[in-house]
Amino acid sequence: MGESAKVGKRGAVVIPAKLRKKFGIEEGSSVLVEEGPDGVLIRPAVTVPIEVWSPERKAAFLLENAVHLEDYEWARREVRRMGLDPDRIPHGKPKT
Repeated sequence: MGESAKVGKRGAVVIPAKLRKKFGIEEGSSVLVEEGPDGVLIRPAVTVPIEVWSPERKAAFLLENAVHLEDYEWARREVRRMGLDPDRIPHGKPKT
């Protein structure tokens, strides 16, 4: 059977300490709140930061990952299609 908890101001619910410890929920932890067939389900959530690349960083990635000259020329064309000048993007060129 579950443990009881009270709903406070603004809908805050205090999760009993035993359950917080069992599921690794600490102050500031993210939780998922879902509607279930029998009521509300609260469970730990994992958040993953998302990296957002600027157009310049994407262009550098294309240019830096060229394996040979044919790849490099393709990358330069792609960077130009992005509206950027490949000569203004810091990057290394393939040796072969």
